[in-house]
Amino acid sequence: MTFSIQSLATATPKYRIEQPQAASIAESICCETDRHRRLLPELYRRSGVNHRHSVLLTPVEPAATNTYRAETTTAKAVAEVASECVTQSFFEPAQHADDCGPTTAQRMQLYERYAPALAAEAAERALFSSPWRPDEITHLITVSCTGFAAPGVEHSLVRECGLSPSVQRTNVGFMGCHGAINGLRVAKAFADADPSARVLMCAVELCTLHQQYGWHPDRIVSNSLFADGAAAIVGSFDPCQGTGPTVQSAASMLVEGTEELMAWHVRDNGFEMSLSTHVPEAIKSSLAPWLNQWLNKHDLDIADVGSWAVHPGGPRILRAVEHALSFGEDKLRESYQVLADHGNMSSATVLFILQRLLQRQEQVMPCVMLAFGPGVTVEAALIV
Repeated sequence: MTFSIQSLATATPKYRIEQPQAASIAESICCETDRHRRLLPELYRRSGVNHRHSVLLTPVEPAATNTYRAETTTAKAVAEVASECVTQSFFEPAQHADDCGPTTAQRMQLYERYAPALAAEAAERALFSSPWRPDEITHLITVSCTGFAAPGVEHSLVRECGLSPSVQRTNVGFMGCHGAINGLRVAKAFADADPSARVLMCAVELCTLHQQYGWHPDRIVSNSLFADGAAAIVGSFDPCQGTGPTVQSAASMLVEGTEELMAWHVRDNGFEMSLSTHVPEAIKSSLAPWLNQWLNKHDLDIADVGSWAVHPGGPRILRAVEHALSFGEDKLRESYQVLADHGNMSSATVLFILQRLLQRQEQVMPCVMLAFGPGVTVEAALIV
């Protein structure tokens, strides 16, 4: 039994900022000493990110002070980029050592304001390219780990996208960067149980709402990576409806003894990411045996995989996967490119990577999607 992907679309906020300028913003809220101010630009440079999109960025006149050079994507052509000046006012410079920035309530107000529209943009694009009218969708799955609201994103998608009020809604919440793979697993289960199911899955993440104040090395890394984005998939059980790829299988592994290495917590001043420097070693030591065992069940091994959509939790995570699976950087080219062009958009990111892989001219199937989250948990999907 499989889940056939009929369409895949992505969306990002209108404005994006270059990484050096993002570091300038971070300096005013994170750096406490001259040493910190010297280190921060280098840490941002090593992130592998060139620029990132954020709902917090707004355009200003070039002559205005305290602005940052950024690039904006026009509505007419996503590929056309024009330089503009942007600024943000949500994160004010730290006033004292104990200043932790906006409260979680303030951050969630912005999630409620911006997440529905970004999700709808991706969903509408996916629906437009699918074989069905919006009101023919029977199941709606939303994925997010960067905000909560009820009624939430799924309610707004029903309204904004013209879905049936009787569409069956499911939310995959707070699972972390692998959430889209969990969402695909749910979509496949719906399609397997009901061959007439028509499923829309949408992942939306506003990671930049959770910029953390103060000099905490793991949070500095998170600040340097995270960005905003959304992606949506429309699919069904029936592969005859289109020529797209199918989700054949999904798998999950909780790496033993790693519960303290990666965590995502709701705190008073946003959601806090804890990321140990030992995560890459945990991936190196555990990934290959588990992955081989799973692939063998489908008469495959690692060498048979045509492409890899690996979530770029950061350059060190990608290098750990390369080491564990004994292949070079070219195997994860799209993962590095998405990291450079968009940053880490949490759960939506692997769908951006899959979209790029599907745009390749050469054969990319079978494809394995891989992502890592709190636990440390590894999630995988086999696309054929």
